[in-house]
Amino acid sequence: MTSPRSPLMPLDDALARLLAQAGLLQGFETLSTFEADGRVLAHDLVSAVQVPPLDNSAMDGYALRCADVPQPGVLLPVSQRIPAGHVGTPLQPGTAARIFTGAPVPEGADAVVMQEECAAEGEGHVRVQATPRRGQNIRLAGENITRGSVVLEGGMRLNPAALGMAASIGAAQLAVARRPRVALFSTGDELVMPGDVAPEDMPPGAIYNSNRFFLRALLQRMGCEVTDMGIVPDRLEATQDALRTASQGHDVILTSGGVSVGEEDHLKPAVQALGQLDLWQIAIKPGKPFAYGRVGQAHFLGLPGNPVASFVTFAILVRPFLLRLQGVRDVAPRFIMARADFDWPKGDKRREFLRVRYNAAGALDLFSNQSSGVLTSTVWGDGVVDNPPGQTIARGDTVRFHSFAEMLS
Repeated sequence: MTSPRSPLMPLDDALARLLAQAGLLQGFETLSTFEADGRVLAHDLVSAVQVPPLDNSAMDGYALRCADVPQPGVLLPVSQRIPAGHVGTPLQPGTAARIFTGAPVPEGADAVVMQEECAAEGEGHVRVQATPRRGQNIRLAGENITRGSVVLEGGMRLNPAALGMAASIGAAQLAVARRPRVALFSTGDELVMPGDVAPEDMPPGAIYNSNRFFLRALLQRMGCEVTDMGIVPDRLEATQDALRTASQGHDVILTSGGVSVGEEDHLKPAVQALGQLDLWQIAIKPGKPFAYGRVGQAHFLGLPGNPVASFVTFAILVRPFLLRLQGVRDVAPRFIMARADFDWPKGDKRREFLRVRYNAAGALDLFSNQSSGVLTSTVWGDGVVDNPPGQTIARGDTVRFHSFAEMLS
C-alpha cells in the first residue's frame, strides 16, 4: 500500500521559504562605473557634491534683472558673454549677459530670457521682447542632488541611468556585490548537444539540449559566473559525483531534468544522500517538479526537464533567489492588469502561467499549445498570464500579466 502524496506547496509559500535561505553573499568588488551595468550596488552611494553646483541657465538667452524689464521692449546693453564651463562677473544693474545653456548665472541676475524672445540690436545691445519672471529658466544649485544625500541605494540593480547618476557626482568606481558562482548541468541520456550530432543522424528518442543554452544565458544576465558541467548520465552514481564536484567552490548548483519521480530521476535521492532537500514539488503549471536543498555549502536548485517548465520556474523562482543573494530587496517581478482576448474555460488546480502576447488592440492573445514542452510559446510570447488555481478566463476579462522583459532581465 502506497502512502498518500503530500500536498503540493503553493507558489507564494515556496518562494518565501526559498528567499529565506538566500543570505547575502559575502564580499564585494570595485568596478569602473563603465563596467557596472546590471550589477548590484553593495552600499549606499552618497554625494559629496551638489548638482548642479551653481545656479545655471536652462536656455540659450540673456541673463538679466527682472526689475530692469518691467514691460516688453526694453533695450539693454550686453555687458558680458558666458558660455558653459565659464563663470561670469557680477551683473551690473541695467545690463544683460549673453548666456548659454548650462552656464552659471552671474551674481545679480534673477532670470534668463530665451534668445527667441530677444532681438540683438546694433553693437552690444539686446531688446527684450517679453516680461521676465523671477527665477525663469534658472536651474537652482542642488535642485537635482544635494550634498550628503543618498543618490543610489545599496541593493539596487544598476542600469544605464544609475551609472549616469553615479558619474554626475564624480563616482568613477562603484562597489558591487560579487557575482554568484553557479554550477550548471543537465541530466538525461536522451540529451544531445547541437553540433555533436547532425539532425539527420539523431538516434531514436534523442533530443537536443535546449535548456542548457537558455539557462546559461539567463544566469549570465543575472550577473552570475557560470561553470557549465554539461550533461550528466541518468545514473545515481554519476549524479552524486556531479553534485559533489559542483558543491566545491560554487554558491549555487542549478540543474535541469531528473527532479521528477520516475525511476530514471536520480537528483532527489542524490541530494538527500549528500545533503538535504527542503522543497519538493510546487503547485504551479508548468513547473511542478521544482526542488531546493543544500549540498555542502552550496544551494541546490533543481528545475524540471521540460523546456517551458524550466524556463518558467527560472523566471519565477530562480531569478528572485539569485538577485536576493546579491542583496536586491525587491525581487518580485512587476505585473500589470491587461485584457484577455481569449477564453480559458477550464482552470487547473495548480496556479497556471499561460504564454500570451499583445495583439494590435493592446489585449492578450493565447498561444495555441500550452504544453510544457513547446518552447515555441516562449519565443512567440511577450509574457505570461498568472492565473490563480481553479480560475477560468472569458474573453474580455482582466488578467494579471507578467512580461518576459521584466521577468528575464
